[in-house]
Amino acid sequence: MFKESAGRRVRVRTLLVALLAAGAAGGALAQAASCKEDVRVLAQPRDGLTLLEKYKDEFKTLAGASFSIDNLNENDRRTKTRADASTVGKYHVYYVDEANVPLFAQSKWIVPLAKYYPADYDYADFDPGRQKVATYAGEAWFAPLTGGGDLMVYRKDLLEKAGIKPPATLEEFVAAAKKLNDPANGVYGVALRGQRGSGANVWRWMPYFRGYGGQWFDGDKPVFDSPAALKATQTYLELFKYSAPGTKTGGWDEATGAFLAGKVAMLVESTPLAGNALDPKMSTVIGKIAYATPPAPLTGGGYGHGLAIGAKANKSEEAKKCAGLFIAWATSKKNEQRRLAEGQFGELNRTSVLGSPEFSKRYGADLGKALADTGKLTAVNFWQDPAWPDLGDRWGIILEELITGSRTDIQAGLDELDGYAKQLIARRRK
Repeated sequence: MFKESAGRRVRVRTLLVALLAAGAAGGALAQAASCKEDVRVLAQPRDGLTLLEKYKDEFKTLAGASFSIDNLNENDRRTKTRADASTVGKYHVYYVDEANVPLFAQSKWIVPLAKYYPADYDYADFDPGRQKVATYAGEAWFAPLTGGGDLMVYRKDLLEKAGIKPPATLEEFVAAAKKLNDPANGVYGVALRGQRGSGANVWRWMPYFRGYGGQWFDGDKPVFDSPAALKATQTYLELFKYSAPGTKTGGWDEATGAFLAGKVAMLVESTPLAGNALDPKMSTVIGKIAYATPPAPLTGGGYGHGLAIGAKANKSEEAKKCAGLFIAWATSKKNEQRRLAEGQFGELNRTSVLGSPEFSKRYGADLGKALADTGKLTAVNFWQDPAWPDLGDRWGIILEELITGSRTDIQAGLDELDGYAKQLIARRRK
């Protein structure tokens, strides 16, 4: 199983100390911070952000100013955020995600969060997996609005009927998928993502790669063309023999849709699936499912979106404190409890909320425990580098071709990706 290096563990501990020390005067930073102008936020639509609009007066009382949120769809948000952050810097707060943090941090378009996130808002309360994803080069860059890792979600009724215990290892998972696969009766062992893309098939393949001990780079040297990558790909292709129809070129929607429609026995997917599976508007399997951590040695695929402090619009320390206070308030325990009350499952990030009686009442104690357990296994599986989307998308094309059968030589595909990675590094050095 992939394990974090000792150096990374030290950096994470150091980060938590820094976050706690940031409010050395207790809640003084929160009390001292005041905003001289309304906070301008560039984001993409989220129910949790929409909910904040109802409490503008609360923030105004706290900070002495209000806020405005401009929403764009995800692709447009990424484009405009990059353009604004690198030039005029109109916005005080940016909505960022795990894939663009390395570029924004390296370019100094956003600032480290620890110093400006008031201690009494308790950053350490965020799920450990969310904290890992928000961390780059040993520092936290955003406060989570949404995110997660992976869960194994399975049909209790189908496993019990087949006399199969919930798989604890990947070998057991593959064997169970084979035994549970029953196309004649419209049931398939698993549902995977085959659609090309760093956030599609590659995202679901990476836990196998990292679980088998794979690494992307050693410094600037690509090291992913390895036995771990070969074994991960072989296992992923083996599982596709038992995957639901449409998933060879499908993504999240196709894989989870098949499960929610009652056509799949089990799958390992991102944690928002658990909330969807309990929604009567979306799910036909309510009351038939259970949750567990991914089978060993899989790592959870950590992802996260959240709010970061822009550098250009916040030139003074006072402005940075104001932006930090808004971010802390927006992601506070109080506002997260409000999101829980509204049933916004995908926007719950705090351990105090996920472990609360209110969460258990709405979603069940078993789900709360599974989320807590998987948070400990959640890892940053992708290459934390501005060039990651380019490299990840290239592997996504090769992987889809292997899945669909238009390409058959796994090792040749890995060799091709290795050559492409070396080209990326060479261009960087020019």
